[in-house]
Parts: sequence; structure tokens; C-alpha cells
Amino acid sequence: CFSGPMQSQMQFPSGYGSHLPNYSAPSGHYSQVPNKAAASHLDNQYRASYYPGYYSAPAQNVMTSVGSNMLNAQESQQLYNNTPPHSGGSSDRPVQGAVSSASYLHVSAQQSYSAFDNHYSTSVSSSVASQGFPLNSDHYAMPVVSGAMYPNVSYPPVAAGGVYGQTFTSQSLPAVGQFKETNAFSSQSTSVPHSLQQRAPMGYNTTLSTVSSAQSVQDNLSRNPTGSKVNNQINTGGIDSSQPVHSVSQNVPFTKPGAGTSASSAVMSSVRSPAPSLSSKPPSSPSVTQSPELALQEGMQYGGYVNNQASSAPAPLSSSSDDEEEDEEDEEAALDSSSTTSSASPVLNNYDALEGGGYPETHSVTSSPVPSPSVLQTSKASKPFGYGYPALQPGYQNATPPTPVQPSNPGHHPSFQHYPQACVNQLSSSLGGLSLQHSQQPESLRPVNLTHDRNILPVSSVPAPVPNLNSDLRKLNCSPDSFRCTLTNIPQTQALLNKAKLPLGLLLHPFRDLTQLPVITSSTIVRCRSCRTYINPFVSFIDQRRWKCNLCYRVNDVPEEFMYNPLTRSYGEPHKRPEVQNSTVEFIASSDYMLRPPQPAVYLFVLDVSHNAVEAGYLTILCQSLLENLDKLPGDSRTRIGFITFDSTVQFYNLQEGLSQPQMLIVSDIDDIFLPTPDSLLVNLHESKELIKDLLNALPNMFTNTRETHSALGPALQAAFKLMSPTGGRISVFQTQLPSLGAGLLHSREDPNQRSSTKVVQHLGPATDFYKKLALDCSGQQTAVDLFLLSSQYSDLASLACMSKYSAGCIYYYPSFHRSHNPAQAEKLQKDLKRYLTRKIGFEAVMRIRCTKGLSIHTFHGNFFVRSTDLLSLANVNPDAGYAVQMSIEESLTDTSLVCFQTALLYTSSKGERRIRVHTLCLPVVSSLSDVYAGADVQAVVCLLANMAVDRSVSSSLADARDALVNAVVDSLAAYMSTASNLQQSMLIAPNSLKLFPLYILALLKQKAFRTGTSTRLDDRVYAMCQMKSQPLVHLMKMIHPNLYRIDKLTDESTIHVNDRVVPQPPLQKLSAEKLTREGAFLMDCGSIFYLWIGKNCDSNFIKDVLGYPNYASVPQKMTQLPEVDAPSSERTRSFISWLRDSRPLSPVLQVIKDENPAKTDFFQHLIEDRTEAAFSYYEFLLNIQQQICK
Repeated sequence: CFSGPMQSQMQFPSGYGSHLPNYSAPSGHYSQVPNKAAASHLDNQYRASYYPGYYSAPAQNVMTSVGSNMLNAQESQQLYNNTPPHSGGSSDRPVQGAVSSASYLHVSAQQSYSAFDNHYSTSVSSSVASQGFPLNSDHYAMPVVSGAMYPNVSYPPVAAGGVYGQTFTSQSLPAVGQFKETNAFSSQSTSVPHSLQQRAPMGYNTTLSTVSSAQSVQDNLSRNPTGSKVNNQINTGGIDSSQPVHSVSQNVPFTKPGAGTSASSAVMSSVRSPAPSLSSKPPSSPSVTQSPELALQEGMQYGGYVNNQASSAPAPLSSSSDDEEEDEEDEEAALDSSSTTSSASPVLNNYDALEGGGYPETHSVTSSPVPSPSVLQTSKASKPFGYGYPALQPGYQNATPPTPVQPSNPGHHPSFQHYPQACVNQLSSSLGGLSLQHSQQPESLRPVNLTHDRNILPVSSVPAPVPNLNSDLRKLNCSPDSFRCTLTNIPQTQALLNKAKLPLGLLLHPFRDLTQLPVITSSTIVRCRSCRTYINPFVSFIDQRRWKCNLCYRVNDVPEEFMYNPLTRSYGEPHKRPEVQNSTVEFIASSDYMLRPPQPAVYLFVLDVSHNAVEAGYLTILCQSLLENLDKLPGDSRTRIGFITFDSTVQFYNLQEGLSQPQMLIVSDIDDIFLPTPDSLLVNLHESKELIKDLLNALPNMFTNTRETHSALGPALQAAFKLMSPTGGRISVFQTQLPSLGAGLLHSREDPNQRSSTKVVQHLGPATDFYKKLALDCSGQQTAVDLFLLSSQYSDLASLACMSKYSAGCIYYYPSFHRSHNPAQAEKLQKDLKRYLTRKIGFEAVMRIRCTKGLSIHTFHGNFFVRSTDLLSLANVNPDAGYAVQMSIEESLTDTSLVCFQTALLYTSSKGERRIRVHTLCLPVVSSLSDVYAGADVQAVVCLLANMAVDRSVSSSLADARDALVNAVVDSLAAYMSTASNLQQSMLIAPNSLKLFPLYILALLKQKAFRTGTSTRLDDRVYAMCQMKSQPLVHLMKMIHPNLYRIDKLTDESTIHVNDRVVPQPPLQKLSAEKLTREGAFLMDCGSIFYLWIGKNCDSNFIKDVLGYPNYASVPQKMTQLPEVDAPSSERTRSFISWLRDSRPLSPVLQVIKDENPAKTDFFQHLIEDRTEAAFSYYEFLLNIQQQICK
């Protein structure tokens, strides 16, 4: 167990519970902090008030003492109900030690931390490191010089199976005050004190500790309508291990009995009337008294946005005291040989004292508040981009002056060298003057007349913009498939960011499959002594013995071991080490990064076996997939597996080695669920493999004659949680209907008559908080819940999805699933299961995102639990999950020409290794508005706005989210046009970098998540929103704007060669019916599905050679596969489709569309440039944008 940071108080949306509770911990988990409130007793784990609603995100660099003023925040309607303060009991927690970033609150009350009993105290010796990797490592070790005590590095081969060319849940406090901004995504807020709370990771009786902090900035997508507090307690029976086992033991037969305050920003456009208030406070809301220590912070347009959504999480505030930080800083020093302290290393009790923190030495109680963004600052011009490293900060300049080193010294790479200030001009000249202030306008700024130039879609996929860095830094930069920023040119100030009217944020795909990954094993992982940044290609070496951190600018010593390069087997070249030559690396972590021994991989399957499930036929597909992939499940010799089935009762299966066949145990008392034989329900996969196979072969037929129509999903999940708590792992839930019995039962909330409504779309949020609270308990015990929903009717996915969102799980949805009647969905399930069961997985993971001083993170999006300001808790991490982060500029960046972002993912591999995957991204800083637009990444901007709009849809309304998306286009183009000269009012001009912005936003408005006026099932809409929050950018863009190709005339002229295969490259087509012809065949790539539309008059040779049928009439309605025909056109078509499938983890299903096919409607709804009854065409949308700009 560990002690976690204090978390900010959360609020319930309307109907989620009574007043805000206090948190508590069992005796021994937390020490009582002086001057804290008295303990309160929580009599039940699943009380509605057990978890508060959501976090506050820190808005500025504020240090204050405990205050008595409490925040009277508004209630909000949320989509996924924001994650609560929850320490989670994680054994895998990065460093709390040095966490005093600009957004932290310091309290002068020291909190003692209890030590973790099973913490490893041994360290990896250099003699072990010199022998290569551990025996159970899944990569090759590089031999080293005999007897040398140096680390090794390897580049492990990755199994073939896909070239992934790419990269949870949001929480925040509502704004207080009247919003008067015209920008669609901007607001202002006053920081006010509010309560913080802390909760123990587990246990039912807890004690309280509260402390005061500052409220977050609230952005435009965070409108919070006032809601009423409703008592809504969900009580479940406690667990009594002494009670008798109410089960039926069956040995042989497999049968079972029947923001803020005011004032428009100085940078806002005044040419149009104000947009509707998107962050307003009702007049009846009580006023808030501002603490005298807190400074007023102006609205941070996009950069200061904090969304108010259950599935996006702003960074909670720290509650650690100054004394604690000092002690924890010493703890961190003991982990790094580069530290100069000689204090003994204490037993660390949480991963926040292992992985890292903020800037403990550069921020103190005397830190001054952030300058108001509304005040335009006089700033120095940005340094040339070639000047890679800023001068030492004032705190360091008088310490140890760097020894001047000539650039020609072969021992120092120019891109890592720190240059004296006098050499800046010479360096800039030698690097070719890479400033954006070119005499010739860059292509990304070329004006595009959107209403005149209709063919703006490129012929191939849109590449990520390349940051304007010198060639050395550009080669070393992180791949945009893993780490991407919405702006590749970072504005110097928040005021400049406000002027651009574009959001600043990151899109991450941190655990994606890589074909080549440097894996480093070393007894010392070199990190900054101050901010705990991992050494990376963008640090600067002052000399061979000292390096300067590129995030906080502290000068650190180079450890002796780091002087040796395992690749070249040379000494004295630290700048050539693999850590400094690769922006993406993975470290084998020592026992210092463990709080308990690595647990085995544990997989538990919870299966719906009601009549509805048996009729759907999914059990046959699931059991067959498990039998085929049982030996491929990630893990080692300790891997464990278990099964639970449920209908109106819950059935467990004893698979203990030594039994002649599996034993079913039935628990019928679902109101007081318990484990009949806890020690025999999760078994070793290898020891009990034959029994497991027997069960999988029998399961599809065991419930064939069942008449049970009820579903006790809640009790089954409660049992699964009890079973998985000791070790953690992954729970896979298969559900086919609305839960109807026991805890967590749900009722239908969908009105089919409102599916096409153009007005209010209701019930986007959960109906109960049972699933959220259960998920948080699972997260605390390092257990993720993955949901497979295979339903033919409404199943309230908005409520069920919470079990995956808050536990870092994933969601799979198969509407109208039936094994026989819907073969396309059955095939998709089969392919998804193959990937799901065999893909890489990480357990007990935490992820921290660091950035250059002056930048701050305030909101996260994805499936996770937010543990502290920049720390995400991921019970499981998988290579198909993406995340998004919103950022703001708290301090001027005029003293630096580069900023860096670093994400560190600490996880346990399925083989039991503790690993750290690190990605580092470097971007230039610019001082002009045109440079900001030149570096805009339009796809990243759209994906971040999609995440923000999902939050707004639930916290406010779908109509507000749609309006905000439109206003985002209006504001950004109006701001750009206001800077350009000689523009006619009749023209709608965009920079080349943003020419696709209106098209992508229109596509987003027509996507299932946000469309109106078109019949859309509520579960379909919610699932689309879930995908928006958890998909990597490259997959999300295919959902938003599919790719359309004409494939009946493929040739060998425009081709590429991939693995001895010739792949045609047809040009992209506009998503418009005008591009379709009855004589052609068109393939639409929507990400998860391929539509192959065949025209009525399509060439008969194509139909015969590619589809395998003599004519158009003979092509079947439900064709999902292309036959292998020995013909050039068939080989080209199959090669192209296979190439598209290989570019993503989940294999899309192919669906052939004819004019009379019911799926034709779905195909034509993706032609987003055409007009529909309820939506503009693309040209009409442009005219509407132009009209709003000219208002």
C-alpha cells in the first residue's frame, strides 16, 4: 500500500448523490495530518456519495496556505462522471517526491507516509548489468567488454503483424462567474480556495483529511448548468467470510438448475456579436470570496481550457507540504547516481517518489503569480531556432560557470553543446538562420481561398507537419505517430496563443507497437536531480562531466557509468549514448521502481449466459478464439486465468489442478455476493490447461436450453473485483443486454422517437454511479475492466462504459450482433478477439507527462484515473490506446528558443519485468502570430477539439458542443484574416496549414457522436463518443473523415513496394456523390469498416475478376470477403486492401454495397461534402462561416 497525494474535491452532477463526502482511510494507510477535519464513517463501499464528482485543475503558479473558504461550485451534468480523488492502492506509482510544479498548492503541515512492506531494497548491481539482460527478457543482449561494469542496450525484433503508423475520461471544476468571451473555447476565471480530500486505496472504514486549494481555469467547452443534489444511495451487502457457502457443487454434469469572472480578452475580435455564454454562472449561484493570496487570472482561451467532463481529467492539486517535498527530494536523490547527495536511501512508499515530479527547487511559497494573459507583455524576440539551448537560468549562472568548449571538439555533438551567449549569432549563422522570419513566405502560410478553391483535398494522406528545427534536432525528434502537438511552433506567451484562437495540446500514443525500440538495461537511469526528467537527445552537455536539463535547466553531474557507450564500446562520449541518440527509448527498471514484486498476468472472463446471449451465439466465437490463442496470451509460467458466468445467478468454475473435470459453483444470493472457493477460481494456465480446454469446449452448449432472461451483471462484477483484488490484472466482460437484477440494474432510457431529434439529446451521461465507483475500486487494486457489448437492443452504454473508462480499460461495441443473421459483426468480433487476446499488455502502469518550465498541463482525455497533477494511473495499458492532453502557457517563454515535452510510462510487462518507456518531443518557440499559424497541425487540432466537444456534450448539451465547434473555425479564421492585408470581404481565406479545418469540423458535426436530425441510436452515439476519447489520432481521423478511393481502375503505375508486394496507390477522392459513377467501384476506409460500393453499370470484368461473380445482379447482399482470383485486377485490389488493413491493429470488416443494400444509407452518410436534410453541404458550411465572420 502507499500514501498518495491529496486530491481535490469533486462534485456530483444532478442526481448523483447527496452532499459531498469526506474521504478516509483504514488505520495504517494514512497518518493523521494536524489541523485536519475529524474522521467520518462510510458504512458502505457503494454509497452514492462515496466518490465526489470531479477535479479542479490548477490555473496558475499559486502558493497559498490553508483557507477556510470553500468553493460553492455549480453542479454539472456529465457524460462519464468525473474521476474521484482515489489513491487506488496502486503498487505502481511514480514519484510524489519532487512534485511541486507551478500548479501545486503547498500546505505547511507535514504528512507522514507509511512504508510499503514488500518494497525491494536491493539494487541492480553493475556486475549484473554487465552480463546483459535478465534471463526472462524478451530481447537480445549486446555483448560487452569482458569484465566491464557497463550497461547494455539492444534493439529487439518485433513480431510481424502490422505497421502501426500512429499515436480517458475527463474531469474538471466548473467556472465561477459570468463568461463574456466571444471565442468558442475561451473563458476567464478567478482562482478560489476549495477543499481537497484524500482517500485510502481500499477498505470500507475510512478517515477524513481535507485541505484547501485553488480552483482551476474553466474553458468554453465547460459549461456547467446548475443541478440539484439528490440522495441516491446504492447499498450492497457487506462481505462476511464466515457465512455459509450458498452454492451448488457439481463435479460431473455441466448443467445448472433452472469562467470566470468577466471581461473580454484584449485579443478578441470585435467584428461579430458575442457567442452564447458557454461558461456562465446562474444568477442564483452564491458568490465566492476570493482569497487574498490568489491573483486574478484572465481567461486562457484555448490554452487555459479545462473541460468539465467525467471522461477528461484536469490535473488535481498537490497537498504535500514544503517539508514533505524536501524529504521526498532526498528520497529521489537516492535513486540516481547522478545526484550529489550522500543521504541514505529510505524505504520508498509510493511510485510518485520513484518516477518523478515537478520543479521542487524552482518554485516556492514566494513564487509570483502568473502574469495576466490579458496584459500584452513586452518580450524579447525569439532566439533563432538553431540555437538549441537557452542560457542558464539566474539561479545557476553564478554557480559553476561552464568551461568554454570549441564546437569543433569531436567529443561533443553540436546539437548537444551549450554555447556561451557571445556565440549565439555565430551559431545561428552557421545553422543557416532557421528563424521563421523568412523573406519568402513558407508554404504553410500560403493563403487559400476556400470558397473558390474547391479541390483542397490532397491526393494522399495528410502528413504531420515537420517542426522548424535544425536538421540535427529534426532527426532526433520523436515520431508524430507516438507524440504530437497541436502547434508545432509554440507561442511565446499565453496572450499570443489567445490571439491565434487555436488550442494547445498533445496527442499521445505512448504504448504503440514499434518495429524498432532501443531497450536499455543499466544500474543507473540518468535523470535530472530537480525535475526528474530522463536524459534525452535535447539536453546539453556543458562538458563531459555535466549536462543541463532541457526542461528545468538544472546542471547535473554525468555518472561514471554513463561515460561508457555500449554500442561503440568506447569511453568518454556520453553524448553518443543510445539515451541521447533516440527520443524514444525503453529502460529495464531496477527494483527501486517497484513497490511489490511483479505480479503474474491474470485474466478473468465474465460472461453473460442469459437466453439473449445464447441466442446471439457469441459464446461459440469467444470459446473458439480462446482455444486458438490460449498459448498466445501474454504472460509467463505464472499466468493465471479464471471464468465467471451469470444470468439471474452467478456461476464460478473450479479449475484446480487434479480435478477430473471443471466444477461449477453457483451462488444464487446476488444481493450478498461472495466467493465460494477463493483459492481455486483463478488457476495457473499451464498447470490447468486441459481443464480450461474442457470448459471452453463445453461452455457454448451448457446453456443451450436456458430460459433465464435476466442479467445480474452488477453482482458478477462485484465477485470479479473480490477475486482479482489480491493481484490485479484484466477483467473481460461480455454483456448482451440491459442489466436487470441486483446491484447496478438499469432501465431503458431511450425514446426511439427522439433518435432523429434536432433539439435536445438526453441521457448521454450514466444513470447510476455504481459502475464508476466499482471501476475506481478496480483501478485501486490494479485491475482494468474491458467491456464487450454485443446487443441487439438498447443497453445503456452510457452507464456501462464507466466500468472501462475509470479503470483504464477499453470498450468494444457490436450493435445488432447475431452470429448467423449478422455475419459482418460476427467476423469483426472474431478478428477483434484475436488481436485482443494476443496483443502486448502492461500491468500496474503509471504515466507522467513533463514539459519545459513555463508550460503547464491542466486537462487529460482518455481512459485512466488521474492521480496527481501530471500523473495518470493505468491499471492496464495496451498498444491501441490513445490519450490527449490540454496545456496552457503560464510563464513567458521569451528566454528560450525551444520547449520540450516528455512522457514516461512505467509498467510491468507480461513477463514480469518493470520497464519505463520514454518519449521526448522538441518544438521551437515563436513570437509572431503568422509563425503560430504556420506550425498548426490541423489533424491534431481537430482531434483535441473532438475530445473537448464530447465533454461539452454531456456537461452542457449537444447543441452547445456543436456551436462551439463551429465557433472554433470562425474564431481561428477571423483571427488569421485580421492579420492579413488586402483581403476582400467576399473572400474566406485560410492559411494553407488550416485549409482543411472547416472540412474536418463539418465531418465531425456529421459524425455519429455529434450529428442531429439523422436517426442515431443512443448507444451508437455514446460509443462514438467513447471512441473519440480513447483512439489514437491516426485511427480517429479515419472515423471523422474517411478516405475514399476508386479501385476499379487500379494500375501498376503509382505503386509502392511493401515486403515484396506491389501495392497500388490510388488518389483520394472527395467525399461527395459527384465523385461516384455507376460505371465504377469505390472503396471507403472508415477505420473500423471498409465499404466497397459497386455501381450498377460497373465493368463486368471487374465484377468477375475481383468479386468472383458473373454479373452485378448475382453479387450477394451480405458479401464480406473477396475471393482469391488469379487475375491482375484481383491481385491489385486485394493487395491494396491488405495494405490498408495492416496499417491498424484491429482488422476492419469489408462490406460490399449495392444500390438495394440496406447498408447503402451508412455509406452515403459518410459523404460529408454533400447536403442532407439536416446538415449543410461543405460549400454551404463555408458560406455560413464567412457570414459569421462578417457579422
